[in-house]
Amino acid sequence: MVGTGVAILLTACAPVQTTQSGLVGVDRTQYMSGLVSEAELDQEAAKQYRQILTQARAQNALDPSAAQTQRVQTIARRLIGQVGVFRPDARQWAWEIHVLKSDEVNAWCMPGGKIAVYTGLLDKIKPTDAELAAVMGHEISHALREHAREQVSRQMGASVGISILAAITGSQAVADLGSNLSEVMFTLPNSRSNETEADRMGAELAARAGYDPRAAITLWQKMAQAGGGGQPEILSTHPSSASRIQDLEQASARVLPLYQQKH
Repeated sequence: MVGTGVAILLTACAPVQTTQSGLVGVDRTQYMSGLVSEAELDQEAAKQYRQILTQARAQNALDPSAAQTQRVQTIARRLIGQVGVFRPDARQWAWEIHVLKSDEVNAWCMPGGKIAVYTGLLDKIKPTDAELAAVMGHEISHALREHAREQVSRQMGASVGISILAAITGSQAVADLGSNLSEVMFTLPNSRSNETEADRMGAELAARAGYDPRAAITLWQKMAQAGGGGQPEILSTHPSSASRIQDLEQASARVLPLYQQKH
């Protein structure tokens, strides 16, 4: 019975290589469900982005500072100019960059290149241009690697497998166990992998765009120290740790010559 459920879970997804490896060597084989295509997810992301912008505009929270918006867009466009090293097709994405007024220390890039940076990140962290390039490069890298589609694929595949397994055994407990196992086996380990990939790719994008990649280290150190006793929103999905800093030190050292060539 369990073998049937596992087989269903594994066959729900197919191997995909979304990006080239770059100098940092991101080459993990990814698995995507045929139930959700890149185009469909991009379309849904664009729809949600429009809704977010509409709501922000109604609340006078869309691009509240012309200077901040110009700064963010300038840095983002320099990063976007380098995305071809990982995936040439991303040069033709309908990229959009906006600043949203919010106290949250956060930034994100939706599938297809829909970027938002919150004023809380700008005002509380006070990032240098290179540090801002680090966080946006990281978020852009999530989109390039289609980590959102990968995660959706895992959830859909697990849902299908667990539902059928529960029906076969007639046990809700088995479904609950399967759900917990799926989270541990797929979501958590791969989430760490996704973060490492985005860190490394973001450092390379920043270096190629002319920003010191070592700023990623100080950026995440600032993030970890921000908020007093509270945790910045961005760290709820982008955990900071000593191992992460160590990996960033290695990645930034590898791509540092790309930055030095421009200075």
